[in-house]
Amino acid sequence: MQQLNYSLSTILEQVIITSKKAGQAIMEVYNSDDFDVQIKGDESPLTKADLAAHNAIISDLESKFPDIPCLSEESTGITFEQRQSWPYCFVIDPLDGTKEFIARNDEFTVNIALVVAGKPVLGVIYAPVLDTVYYAAKELGAHKQVGNEKADKISVRTLPEKEGNKHFTVVASRRHGLDKVETLCQNFASFDLTSRGSSLKMCLVAEGSADIYPRLAPTSEWDTAAAQAIVEQAGGQLLKLDFTELTYNQKESLLNPYFLVLGDPEFNWKGELVIPE
Repeated sequence: MQQLNYSLSTILEQVIITSKKAGQAIMEVYNSDDFDVQIKGDESPLTKADLAAHNAIISDLESKFPDIPCLSEESTGITFEQRQSWPYCFVIDPLDGTKEFIARNDEFTVNIALVVAGKPVLGVIYAPVLDTVYYAAKELGAHKQVGNEKADKISVRTLPEKEGNKHFTVVASRRHGLDKVETLCQNFASFDLTSRGSSLKMCLVAEGSADIYPRLAPTSEWDTAAAQAIVEQAGGQLLKLDFTELTYNQKESLLNPYFLVLGDPEFNWKGELVIPE
């Protein structure tokens, strides 16, 4: 297999810079009165900020890493025949949480992952309003940095107990599949249910603020690739409902199956969870 011409630490350093450039482009639109909202063919919204961030990321990465192809949510004209021959690529969501952006609730992110042979080995998630970046790379661990503060290493947590029972903090989308998540929560004698927008839900599990994120509604590969790298390097898992691995750029459709983001690696998730139909 063709090898990368750069170390993961070199790529990670640049991708963090690139994500913040994209964040600046997003904030210029966010602070204006003109989002220029359009509706794409899949009924999802598209704004000037999505396109501005896409252009900033593609320009930056193509100039720094010309031999690593880019697969972005806003890419056009890339066929499966082309990309199935890529040994590695960047998988990019220039603005994850466009509906949160339009609603001005601050819970949107820039997601950039490096995928090698179908597996995300590096991920960066930047929340522009929060000026917070989550990042990870294989064998380098997972970290969170707020503003110019020192970056902290993050990890999933051991499930806490409450009144003699394991206590689960469950994070869910506020817009998709909440009824099924509430059904799944009946597995747990003790739980709290919270919600977040964009890939920040997965970051909560990675940093040990939540224990499980069940995604029982559609997503695409660019929604999860960066977060999967971060969750895995933090000691957690992102798995399909049959508890097998999610992979990337391995099939014609870029839609993901439903999945689970799981914290505590010592807990028997497979044995304890009953997934709603």
